[in-house]
Amino acid sequence: MTAAYLTVAHAGTAEIEVRRSRFLARVERVETEAAARAVVEAARKEHWDARHHCSAFVLGPDAGVQRANDDGEPSGTAGAPMLEVLRGRELSDVVVVVTRWFGGVLLGAGGLVRAYSDAVRAGLDEVGVRRRLLMSRFDLVADHADAARWEADLRGRDVTVLGVDHAERATLHLAVPAGEVGAFEAHVAALTGGRAAPAPVGETWVDGPRG
Repeated sequence: MTAAYLTVAHAGTAEIEVRRSRFLARVERVETEAAARAVVEAARKEHWDARHHCSAFVLGPDAGVQRANDDGEPSGTAGAPMLEVLRGRELSDVVVVVTRWFGGVLLGAGGLVRAYSDAVRAGLDEVGVRRRLLMSRFDLVADHADAARWEADLRGRDVTVLGVDHAERATLHLAVPAGEVGAFEAHVAALTGGRAAPAPVGETWVDGPRG
C-alpha cells in the first residue's frame, strides 16, 4: 500500500506566450473527479473569450485516476502532453487547466505539444510540491491542567497534532508515521507518568513539509 505521495503545495497560475498565442495554466489541488471538473468549468466560465480550455488531472494516493482533454485542439496535442508532465513529476491529487487565446499563428502539432507542456511546467514551478504521508491516528485524553503541556511536548517531538477537543476532559487528536508508533507510545507513557495511553483510531493522510 502506498504510504506517501507528492501533490502540489497550493493553487496558482502561470502564463506563457508562444507566437502571439497566450497559454494560461491554472493548477489546483483536488481529491475527487467532481472537484477537478469543477476547476475546469470555473476556468471556462472566467475566461469565456478563450478558444480552448485543455485539462489533465491525476487523483488518488496511487495515481489511479488519470484523465486528459484536448478541448478542440488536434487529438493528442494538449491534454495528453499535459498529463505526461504531471506523471513525470509524480504528482497526484492535482488538476491543471491550460486556457489558450489564439494569436493568429498556427503552431503545428509539435508546437502545440511543447506549448501546452511548457505551460504546465511553468504552473507547477509556481505552486511547488508537498509530500503527503499516511499516518496512524491516536486520541489522547488529558486533564485540562495537563493538556497544553502534553501538546507542546508532542509538537516539539514532531508529532502531528490534528486538533484538540475541550469537553469535561481534553482530547488530543494525534498522528504519527506508522514506523514510529512504538517510540511514540513509549514517550507518551513517560510523559504522562503512565496515567494516559494513546488510543488508536485508524489512519489518515497528513501534509508533510513543502518541497
